[in-house]
Amino acid sequence: MTEENSNRPRMVAWMLVILPLWLLVSGAASVWYFLQREKQQELATQQRFARSVSESSLADDLGKIVGIIGERHVSSADAAKNLTRAAAMIEGSLGPANTGFDVLRVRGPADWPLLHVVLAGTTPDLPAVWVLCSYDSRPGSPGVEENATGMAAVLAAAQTMADEKPRRAVHFVFVPHTNDPASPVLETAALLTKMIGSPSAILCIEAMGAGEVLWLSSRDTAAAPLELAQGLGMVRGAEVVCIGDDADLASVLFEMGLPAVRVATRPQITEQEADNTLPPSAVLAASAGRLVELIRRCGNMP
Repeated sequence: MTEENSNRPRMVAWMLVILPLWLLVSGAASVWYFLQREKQQELATQQRFARSVSESSLADDLGKIVGIIGERHVSSADAAKNLTRAAAMIEGSLGPANTGFDVLRVRGPADWPLLHVVLAGTTPDLPAVWVLCSYDSRPGSPGVEENATGMAAVLAAAQTMADEKPRRAVHFVFVPHTNDPASPVLETAALLTKMIGSPSAILCIEAMGAGEVLWLSSRDTAAAPLELAQGLGMVRGAEVVCIGDDADLASVLFEMGLPAVRVATRPQITEQEADNTLPPSAVLAASAGRLVELIRRCGNMP
């Protein structure tokens, strides 16, 4: 037998050992790579790109809502299109491509969506905090304080808190029907009561451009946020805040059995006010910063 022939069985034996081993190792490596890639994709999807409250960003958002979108309600065809554009702006600002939230669209009356994002809490069993604001306006007005400043402030709060981990879950909900009397306000509020259930706190955000100090008011004098406003604002009575009818979202929800608190920087807008003057961006940034701290305090209640 030649030397070449004698080496051949050895090579075959080595191949019989090495080939299965190589297949095992390469297969394990492929599985590991696949799992790592899935984990990275999951983390990327859930990542929250938090931003601090920015005066320039707030001014930009407010300018878009008031100057580019304009009137937002269901009383005319053009304003109805603008209401849809406002919803698209909220989804784009908070969605995966920007802030990183999954934006839930809850079908509301008249088919305009309630837009809902959730900041998960570290203690899921605790009742949640709900932060509500409208994204419509009344007819005949660009709705600066009713409610473009509130919408801009809540967008800033959700973006700022996006990577935080409060004890209680915080739900941010943007509501399409609040300010236009012709819209289905009561039906929308009824849907909200089903969504909210039994909360620890409800903050209804309006008119955030009139000053830096927050005004908190509620028909429920035991509402938790009223005790947490020290250094951020003051508690105001309904006779000071509700100059006209008690048609604000907080009052409507209270009548439906929920302990809602109105958070703003001024009384309700009256029918005689044009509501078309933009506030100083520094003032809106200051009130939005106080709003963020109030939400944090509510989210970290024992």
